[in-house]
Amino acid sequence: MTRSRAGQGETATAMMAEYYAQRASAGLIISEGTQISRQGQGYAWTPGIYSPAQIDGWKQVTAAVHAQGGRIFAQLWHVGRVSHTSLQENGASPVAPSAISAAGVKVFVDEQGLGPAAGAGAMVQHSAPRELTIAEIQAIVKEYAQAARNAIAAGFDGVELHGANGYLIEQFIDSQTNHRTDAYGGSLEKDCASSAK
Repeated sequence: MTRSRAGQGETATAMMAEYYAQRASAGLIISEGTQISRQGQGYAWTPGIYSPAQIDGWKQVTAAVHAQGGRIFAQLWHVGRVSHTSLQENGASPVAPSAISAAGVKVFVDEQGLGPAAGAGAMVQHSAPRELTIAEIQAIVKEYAQAARNAIAAGFDGVELHGANGYLIEQFIDSQTNHRTDAYGGSLEKDCASSAK
């Protein structure tokens, strides 16, 4: 889940630190979805963990949770096809295993660029995705690894990969969204057999 409360540059804010600290007594907290790259963003005002400013922003959150005796994991997220061109760098198309649109899916965007305090966002139909190249897939895998390192640098106690709800990882393992015939396509059984070799 996301709270859509990130500040400029998709950084965690003092409001987010307070929010998570208030829940620290729950034991282990899993953060909201936190994009591993600009390309991984699917909704306005969601936090990232790919820039130094974002790492610093999360440090205030993790410190606040730890001060209350809690533990917190970062939920690392790439939304894949569930995005809009207004959220992508230079208005690029979202990416996916295959160029298949998610019928009826809407995303939250800040059409006027006013920020979360203004609450001026709107739900809009997501943009059609384009298919990832093999090199791009390999780069995203590296972005996940770097995001995990960044999360530890930000003071998180661990990470969770968001692999559900129709986002990028699930898009790769769902035969309805992955029609690839290369090493990143086909049945899950085939993929597991290939990985074991």
